[in-house]
Amino acid sequence: MQSLVIVAHGSHLNPDSSAPTYDHADTIREAGAFEAVHTGFWKEEPHLREVLRTVESDEVYVVPLFVSEGYFTEQVIPRELRLEGWDVDRWESDGLSADQATLTATDTGQTVHYCGPVGTHEAMTDVVVRRAETVTGDPDVGEGFGLAVVGHGTERNENSAKAIEYHADRIRETGRFDEVKALYMDEEPEVDDVTDHFTATDVVVVPLFIADGFHTQEDIPEDMGLTDDYRTGYDVPTTVDGHRIWYAGAVGTEPLLADVVLERAADAGADVDEAVETVRRETRVAAGRP
Repeated sequence: MQSLVIVAHGSHLNPDSSAPTYDHADTIREAGAFEAVHTGFWKEEPHLREVLRTVESDEVYVVPLFVSEGYFTEQVIPRELRLEGWDVDRWESDGLSADQATLTATDTGQTVHYCGPVGTHEAMTDVVVRRAETVTGDPDVGEGFGLAVVGHGTERNENSAKAIEYHADRIRETGRFDEVKALYMDEEPEVDDVTDHFTATDVVVVPLFIADGFHTQEDIPEDMGLTDDYRTGYDVPTTVDGHRIWYAGAVGTEPLLADVVLERAADAGADVDEAVETVRRETRVAAGRP
């Protein structure tokens, strides 16, 4: 039998950080495709270093709930899982195309299918769009709207921006929204100036973050001018400089993200076709769609 382990960062300071991981694990568990569905974290329990010891199956699919390829997916997670023979070249990735590598965990002997992060999978594009539908309450949102896909951005990891640009490009090519931009917190073009980048009156802002936390709940709303103090809250939409800003919060909290986790496992050989259909159906209901 096959088991799934979803691995994420977690946080000692923000109890909401792990909430999406648990939610998506519950959704997939209920779909019944795996003998067991486990979670493991870098900053919470169960820790990455111990999680495989809690899994009884000999064959395990490990899916990182991270936005981009980088330090955690290429170094921390393989090291903590003790994947024998791991080398980032096994992914043969250009920063966006990490798929999977099959290795053996040295201390448990399990066969581990180590997958690329959810954030760079093509199915994540659908989650970004679904997030826009959810925040506006309009399953056909697009015409007359601009869409900003927002990332952290950092000059220390060029892959951080690649994922943001990848999904913004894919959505732009569909022609669904009048304008689509990739914006960042720590590099140009910055989300602080969001209204300067759109001519559309209505702009949906979707942060490509896995969980809501300090950046998505405090920094970005204040940086965009939705509020002077995040503790006082803000309306959705909020009018800023003549634009109505529909701020969506972290894309990772969207129920459809469970589908991306399954797609990653499927790409690595997991038999999850029925579960994919179940999750897509169930997340449509969870999002209030017909």
